[in-house]
Amino acid sequence: MTATPLYRKVKDHILDRIEDGRLPVNSRAPSEAELVETLGVSRMTANRALNELAKEGLLVRVAGSGTFVADRRARGELVEIRDIADELAESGHVHSVDVLTHEIVRASRETARQFETRAGAKLVHALLLHRRDGEPVLLEDRLVNAALAPGYADINLTETTSYAYLTRAAILEKVEHAIRATGASSEIARILKIKTGAPCLVVHRRTWSRGEVASIATLTYAGDRYEIFGQFGAGDATSRKRKGEG
Repeated sequence: MTATPLYRKVKDHILDRIEDGRLPVNSRAPSEAELVETLGVSRMTANRALNELAKEGLLVRVAGSGTFVADRRARGELVEIRDIADELAESGHVHSVDVLTHEIVRASRETARQFETRAGAKLVHALLLHRRDGEPVLLEDRLVNAALAPGYADINLTETTSYAYLTRAAILEKVEHAIRATGASSEIARILKIKTGAPCLVVHRRTWSRGEVASIATLTYAGDRYEIFGQFGAGDATSRKRKGEG
């Protein structure tokens, strides 16, 4: 068995403390000197670990000030990953969810390829219908790497969203997403209570944690109830999904 590189151990040391809350967002991360003294590694190893975590968006290194824990919410050019329960609450709506499927499955050859793992690997499949004031608005079809989030199979998804659990259990390192518009299939239309062929916004998202694929999700929004909204300025970009009120 190949030994874990020292810089990886340093990264895991910091990640553990971010995940369990000992290093909250915007708090100062251990310095190179502190890591050298605490872990007995070289300054070069400590520097590599901190630089890699900064490149992955988990830390922010500020010249002359130190290294700080970054905001773990992932922002892309168009989409900011947020908890739909928080989004709805902020706009004065009530969020609820129907759990259609929540079970342990084994990765097919194609799914294993997407997870960059072996066929037969243990995954958790969740199919969730999110509602706004009782109205269906989002169908979440998600597969989760059980090794990275072992408790996901057992949580009550009517009380805790996938987002809330996974951001605690598997710290977000990287996100890949693709967005497309499509017409609702008869099955999607039945679940979302819209007409077959009605416009839907589909977001395919893959996330990584600790160097492995943690989650793959297909998020299908009823097109007349969601829109993509972005604001961009010189040297700055912010974006978010905004609920349509129509």
